[in-house]
Amino acid sequence: MYREDRLPQSPKEGIIFMLIISIISVNTIAPIIMGMEIGFSKENYLETLKVIPIMWIIVIILVRFVAGPLVGKVMPKFVGETDGFNARILFNILLNVTVLSILLTLIGTWVGTKQISFAPFQNFFHSWFRNFGVAFWIELLIAQPIARFAMKKLHSKTST
Repeated sequence: MYREDRLPQSPKEGIIFMLIISIISVNTIAPIIMGMEIGFSKENYLETLKVIPIMWIIVIILVRFVAGPLVGKVMPKFVGETDGFNARILFNILLNVTVLSILLTLIGTWVGTKQISFAPFQNFFHSWFRNFGVAFWIELLIAQPIARFAMKKLHSKTST
């Protein structure tokens, strides 16, 4: 079976891959969304930094136990055997970002405001579309390519 050098090939590599993506994502997506929500300022950014460790843990849990299994079940229904690597990656990113952005639009508001309320439901579609857009482009253009590059470099060093 063909093994893709740009993807993890062991559980250890899977952890490294997820850590790279999650650290980049949480440290870029959260500050941008918070800035768009409450304004871009040094004070708001410093407030965001206080929430990032909690959000990072939440993201890891959601990826591992919700988005990953759900996307794993849905992907085979939409991706064919002849679909190429880039098509599969794009669809995987689309599905993962959709699931995570829906959940994090709610949970992120609760963590950021330090209270569980119905507020994120009141503006859900406005917030979700914005959050999805920010997350999708950061995943597609920054986080995923860097993680795949790291895997390719890791595999090139182990194969030589």
